[in-house]
Amino acid sequence: MQQPGIKAVAIKSEGQQAVLALHRMRAQLLKFRTAQVNGLRGLLAEYGEVMPQGRAGVRRDVPAALGRVAERLPAMVIDTLREQYARVGELDEPVQQIERRLQLWHRQDEASRRLAEIPGVGVLGATAAIATIGDAKVFKSGREFAAWLGLVPRHSGTGGRVRLLGISKRGDPYLRTLLIHGARAVMTHSKAPPESARQLAERRPKNVAIVALANKMARTIWAALPAHQRAYAPTYVSRPA
Repeated sequence: MQQPGIKAVAIKSEGQQAVLALHRMRAQLLKFRTAQVNGLRGLLAEYGEVMPQGRAGVRRDVPAALGRVAERLPAMVIDTLREQYARVGELDEPVQQIERRLQLWHRQDEASRRLAEIPGVGVLGATAAIATIGDAKVFKSGREFAAWLGLVPRHSGTGGRVRLLGISKRGDPYLRTLLIHGARAVMTHSKAPPESARQLAERRPKNVAIVALANKMARTIWAALPAHQRAYAPTYVSRPA
């Protein structure tokens, strides 16, 4: 009542809430799996078996490491380590099942298919954006949407002098993380990354260019949503009204 200018949160449909629930459960399973992998690495490191970071390296090296430590450790410890290693694999199936369900919903939703055409967005980014935003028309511009996601610099200054700091990290951290990871994949693996991002990476740290590309992806998502219903066009250049 005291601040009538504050915008109300867009009401999500039950379908959007369902997709968002799938994303939340997938993120929770990934967190559990990461904890299992790190715990296993830490336990084996106590016995001189140093594992590489990442799930792929652990999956590749753990069986041989368990075989080596089995010669000098009690059987009860080895059996427990094997159970924890098996638990890592057991978490893969529910994650893949959720991703298949998201893929099925994505194929049936026209807006989600349109967003997935944006480089770096993909199925996960498209479905998460549809479910998180609700109604894109509550944002006046793509920049306002990017600011809502926390992909714009924080400002600090006095006496008319303004300093740009790191990104504000406001809004939904899950969708912001997906966009940044997608932008990193475009910058690292794409044969033809955007020219503006490539030139920025030559002048500034790579992470700055990645976040700038994620900001551009967020603006493109806003334009492709029902706010404008534009299909993705790599050569499109926006012009002020």
